[in-house]
Amino acid sequence: MDLPAYLTQRTALIDRALDGFLPRATVKPATIHKAMRYSLFAGGKRLRPVLTLAAAEACGGTLPAATPAACAVECIHTYSLIHDDLPCMDDDDLRRGRPTSHKVFGEGVAVLAGDALLTIAFEILAQASATARYPMPALIRELASASGSQWLIGGQVADLEGEGKKHTGTQLQYIHRCKTAALLTASIRLGAMSADATPARLAALTAFGQALGLAFQVIDDILDVTQTTEKLGKTAGKDVAATKATYPAVHGLARSRREAHRLTRAALTALAPFGSRAATLRALADYLLARDY
Repeated sequence: MDLPAYLTQRTALIDRALDGFLPRATVKPATIHKAMRYSLFAGGKRLRPVLTLAAAEACGGTLPAATPAACAVECIHTYSLIHDDLPCMDDDDLRRGRPTSHKVFGEGVAVLAGDALLTIAFEILAQASATARYPMPALIRELASASGSQWLIGGQVADLEGEGKKHTGTQLQYIHRCKTAALLTASIRLGAMSADATPARLAALTAFGQALGLAFQVIDDILDVTQTTEKLGKTAGKDVAATKATYPAVHGLARSRREAHRLTRAALTALAPFGSRAATLRALADYLLARDY
């Protein structure tokens, strides 16, 4: 398949939908809406919503049915980045190649912009259509659970508490499973749910998402120590400077690269029941592994 063309088309679709879901930048109070849009339209890869759409297609669903869920997960992801960059968290000045929200709007508005994106995510998701197997409460619960204290937020807490400490491989995997893999898996599951996927298909895509989410984070950890700030679009070497738990720090670069390959193979194996219907998901997994690292 022509993956670059697919990504361009799907990203444009998601951007148009997000633009329609969010209040205009001129809506009162304009400052918060400008701040929300500043971070949301900062040129991210849209990986999670693209995976939502691709999972829906693999299960025979439609793009319109999956789009609210895709936009909701991108709002959650962007809110988490705004808060991660705050001085009280990772204290970063650069995200997606430009100044972070708190550098442009101040810490107070940045906190509120993140809060607003978190809450509007559920307003957007509530516009999705329920299916026979997945009523609206199931969709809301899926996103809320992945974003909550036992997963996304829990992973961030463990990450903060672990700075400067020596970690085992098990502790490291816990942080990354919560902080990164949970929301990525939920993105895929929500796409499948929008297509009324059978339990077997949902289980297969869950396994795919969990392995892919961990592979994605391993590669991100590698890139943090092998690439420049200009290449990454965010400050390189921040994890090392903050003595954070990363795969290269715990396992070394060579073993980390082998782990990324192993996890990607596991993700691809999970797609076997879909046959050719999962061609796009396979291409996306290969694309993530092949990032310049």
